[in-house]
Amino acid sequence: MKTMKPIYRHKRNQRRLLAPWRREAADLEGLKPGGELAQRLAALKGEPAIYHCVSRVVDRRKVLGAEEREQFVRYMRQYEEFCMIRLLTYCVMGNHFHILVEIPEAPEDRGRSWSDDRFLRHISSRYRGDQFDAIAWELADLRRHGDDEAAEAYRNKFFARMWNLSSFMHDLKMRFTGWYNRREGRDGCLWSQKFRSVLVEGGLAARTVAAYIDLNPVRAGMVEDPKDYRWSGYGEAVAGLRRAREGLRLLVFGYAWEWRSEENAARAGAAHWREIAAAYRRCLYMEGEESERDERKMRKGISRVEVASVLRDKGRLSMAQMLRCKARHFTEGMAIGGEGFVESVFALAREHFGSRRLNGARKFRRVDTELRTLRDLRKDTLSV
Repeated sequence: MKTMKPIYRHKRNQRRLLAPWRREAADLEGLKPGGELAQRLAALKGEPAIYHCVSRVVDRRKVLGAEEREQFVRYMRQYEEFCMIRLLTYCVMGNHFHILVEIPEAPEDRGRSWSDDRFLRHISSRYRGDQFDAIAWELADLRRHGDDEAAEAYRNKFFARMWNLSSFMHDLKMRFTGWYNRREGRDGCLWSQKFRSVLVEGGLAARTVAAYIDLNPVRAGMVEDPKDYRWSGYGEAVAGLRRAREGLRLLVFGYAWEWRSEENAARAGAAHWREIAAAYRRCLYMEGEESERDERKMRKGISRVEVASVLRDKGRLSMAQMLRCKARHFTEGMAIGGEGFVESVFALAREHFGSRRLNGARKFRRVDTELRTLRDLRKDTLSV
């Protein structure tokens, strides 16, 4: 029995790709011991899945002001802790948000080995006051009556929402919608359709997508330097938030090598924040494309006018120039990474593509990069 479908469709024929290596080997059609698919599955087994998620307000109305963004970030951090996931970076804009999130593989027992005390301590990150008291009373009452089976079933309702991308996004958006609707005296949906997500490889791909996310307010002309935007992972990290800095540390060091050895993990853990900040800033501006004026301020070397000129002349953009654009590859590419990663994802999810599709990796159109996507985007891929 399959535990997770790798692809499902929603409106407008958009497809969302879930990490296919999370499925059991027996679920993979045509898998042969020692075969190519088995080898690729073994290489990816146990690795966390990284997703770039995007969701927009209905009709793209700009309703997310300063207070709304603060509340959204507050809820987002609560659900990060509750769902046992990790935010690598994010950006909340006036009518949409971007989140780069790591979903670790759920433990085999999915929390069944937790004591009730540990379970209650954990859910206190999400439920407080009367809600928490009601949960604690219900669980204790089941234990008092010796109905351990019902008590475990009750706990499993909470565990089912952990280590899960869809639950995290659904709960976050619903919680914020409830808060916003109560405050504004309105009913109905706030967000336009379901969220979109792209499966992202660690390393260069993850760092590039993170830079694309944190440069959103720069592209929108809201700030000149991404560190000055408060409602972003980079802005929070520069302001000193520990969890935001941990996300950037993972982007800079945790995914810097194909396999994370104990030696590399020790190096990443020992890295000072200044080293992490300098390395990530080079990711934001793509080293060589920007020149530093001093340690605190970096002069932008690529203007919107220059990028627009390249696009108008149908030329090819560098990676740094691409980050100045709205690039559909990052929101609609289904999977982003090196050619080997995208081909592996394609092979593991082969049954969901037509028989005429011979391979998976597709080039970024009009961009000089080694990154590849799973969808071949042909129209309006880049815009300033």
